[in-house]
Amino acid sequence: MRRRDLLRSGAAGALAALPIGRPIGGVIAHGAIAARPVPTPDQLAWQQRELAMFLHLGVNTFTDREWGDGTESPAIFDPARLDATQWVRAARTGGFRTVILTAKHHDGFCLWPSRLTDHSVRASPWRGGGGDVVAELAAAARSEGLGLGLYLSPWDRHAPSYGQGERYNDFYCGQLTELLSGYGPVAEVWFDGANGEGPNGRRQTYDWPRIHRIVRTLQPHALIFSDAGPDIRWCGNERGEAGDPNWCTVDPAAVPYPGADGPGITDALQHGDPAGSVWRPAEADVSIRPGWFWHPAEDERVRSTDDLLELYLSSVGRNANLLLNVPPTTSGLLHDSDVRRLAEFGARRSALLATDLAADARRTGDPVRRIMTLALPAVRTFDLISLGEAIEHGQAVAGYAVECRTRDGWRTVARGTTIGHRRLQQIASVAADRVRLTVTAAVGPVRLGRIGLYYGGESGR
Repeated sequence: MRRRDLLRSGAAGALAALPIGRPIGGVIAHGAIAARPVPTPDQLAWQQRELAMFLHLGVNTFTDREWGDGTESPAIFDPARLDATQWVRAARTGGFRTVILTAKHHDGFCLWPSRLTDHSVRASPWRGGGGDVVAELAAAARSEGLGLGLYLSPWDRHAPSYGQGERYNDFYCGQLTELLSGYGPVAEVWFDGANGEGPNGRRQTYDWPRIHRIVRTLQPHALIFSDAGPDIRWCGNERGEAGDPNWCTVDPAAVPYPGADGPGITDALQHGDPAGSVWRPAEADVSIRPGWFWHPAEDERVRSTDDLLELYLSSVGRNANLLLNVPPTTSGLLHDSDVRRLAEFGARRSALLATDLAADARRTGDPVRRIMTLALPAVRTFDLISLGEAIEHGQAVAGYAVECRTRDGWRTVARGTTIGHRRLQQIASVAADRVRLTVTAAVGPVRLGRIGLYYGGESGR
């Protein structure tokens, strides 16, 4: 039987269901599927953090553009009231665990005083030319207990060497070395595959193996993000929506390098691959505003709290991490509207997930029938189900159904595909004293880490 047939039929054998991580038992059927890929300790910690905040700041902030062309004068960069502690505290209030800064965007302007170019804060009036945004953010993140991430655009529309092969790769790798050796621990290094023409009219071939080696050498615990990984993959869109299904495992040949294009690329990014040979979970990026950089015309177009909660459900709730962009203004502060919305989002999400109505339930499992049952001490009303696999052992669930015992008997209230680290599924409000989870399809032994029940009512909608 082919693996896709196993997936469809759920005939991968009896499963080991783990209530709260403890195995009940179970075996794999004959014709066994090979050992499943598992996350590294750093990948596992990253998935448990769930939320990160992007900070797009640069010359575009002052030109009211999304993409600069590299001809902007450093003299326009002067965020006189810049306060990285304000950024980090707003992130922490919203429940975000990491902050990622655009240290250099496509225009080539550097937010640190790079020794390799004059196109940086060193040539700006900000802090009298003695400022360093990366240093200030790194210090603020450490002080507030958040991780630091850095984005360094491979595409540089200012650098004369862009498009000159090894010469530009030397330049780029030198800048990467500066960032990864001068600011303490870095949790995530963020690359994209943007690759346009440089000031010389030529395109550049990036030396990705060399770039990755530098990260591994200088920041061995940093995870590398790009559409191609190797540690974290892009979700395939900038809407903050993970695919359904969404596997952490991928075929590394499906997206061979950042910026790869062609048939099947988007599908591979969105959904992963149940037969994939490497662990490469998805990160879903989206902005709190229509644009990625701050634009005064968008001050009244900040996403609502309801919308942010929906983003959480469609990203983290589908086994991805959410990377939400919140851009500083020309003053160097986050806009009051954005700060307020982050606080509301954090409070709403915390309230929604504060009380697990299944925390005191009695759990029993039937590994042969692939069923877990929760016996609640009393009838309880809920409208949100949280499922999770113990992903340190891999991801295996490909299909599931949830039934509830109400006063009218058992009925199915939810069906789904993958679970992974976390699956959040809203349902119509139901009152029940028993909940039954049945794994209907899988690609290996299932180990369930948690089942939670929550009630949001109007506040959770």
